[in-house]
Amino acid sequence: MTETVALVTGANRGLGREFVAQLVERGARKIYATTRQPGKVSLLEQLGAPGQVEALVVDITDPATVEAAAAAAADVNLLINNAGIATATNLLTGDVGRIRAEMDTHFWGTLDMTRAFAPVLASNGGGTIMNVMSLLSFRSYPGNGAYAAAKAAEWQLTNSTRLELADQGTHVMGVHLSSTDTDMMKGWDIPKNDPRVIISDVLDALVKGSHEFLDADTQAVKDQLSLPPEAFYAGMGPFA
Repeated sequence: MTETVALVTGANRGLGREFVAQLVERGARKIYATTRQPGKVSLLEQLGAPGQVEALVVDITDPATVEAAAAAAADVNLLINNAGIATATNLLTGDVGRIRAEMDTHFWGTLDMTRAFAPVLASNGGGTIMNVMSLLSFRSYPGNGAYAAAKAAEWQLTNSTRLELADQGTHVMGVHLSSTDTDMMKGWDIPKNDPRVIISDVLDALVKGSHEFLDADTQAVKDQLSLPPEAFYAGMGPFA
């Protein structure tokens, strides 16, 4: 990966930080690590050798900062759309602002990043876009309706942009993960992926040219998508 110039959104913690750390270990030429928090800039830049990691302040829900990032990182050939939120909000009874925030982040934010960086990637030979999603791209659970709807929208965004960007030689990769041991999942007493192991597996799949990466639990759920609702959602809602 010595010729890789990557931009990773949501890089100040969790999966994003792990992506940056492992890209450094694999010898990426440069990594732009984005955060919404200006105070995290110097800490992020310490993850690599001098000049290897450059931190940018980017809020993917703010088009002005997205466009500024595309202008500042004109040498990027790998865009990792990792930034996300999880509000644990129901669609019918939850706060509408929180529901909109999920869609603004996972769908509109990812789309804005993709639209801004597509010309950059084209000018650099095509490159790759990786969108980090979830098991909930395929299945909803009570209490997570907003997140599941937004991730399902991001999945179709990924499928659509893969087709639309093919002519310019841009590879689009979807990553769908079940619970992973990051700050976002702190407090959930459930089995979780080791972030170091799972990100290593994701980057190995990227090198192989995979269009999609799913961990074992997510693959098991996706394999059931053809089932009727009463089987797919057995034990929940009207099927309890």
